[in-house]
Amino acid sequence: MLQKKAVLEAAISDAFIKLHRSLVGRGPVETRTYIIEDMVLIRFKGVLTVEETHLAKTDKGRQVVKEMRQILRETFSDDAEDLVAKLTECKVVSSHSDISTKTGERVEIYILADNLEKKLRCLEKKSG
Repeated sequence: MLQKKAVLEAAISDAFIKLHRSLVGRGPVETRTYIIEDMVLIRFKGVLTVEETHLAKTDKGRQVVKEMRQILRETFSDDAEDLVAKLTECKVVSSHSDISTKTGERVEIYILADNLEKKLRCLEKKSG
């Protein structure tokens, strides 16, 4: 059952923190999720490990960190898309990700088949 927007955003953030802990051994320092029309945008702060932070001090190191993180993302993208689909009750059409080795932030964007924000507004009007 779909929940209020803020509750759903928090649930998605929590689920992704757990997913990242299982993949990398630690979660981000901060995670925020935003539902915007047919998109779910997740912003992670403090995602780089100590080793990655040291590597990111050189051009070659930044390239290695980005490549490694992209490969890691590709290996769990199906699981992440399934997680978003389950929580939002919407089909995921596509997903996109990027990481900044300067700020240690990563963003993930999930494009949905439906306008989730509109669906949530309609549900809130009916219940409220």
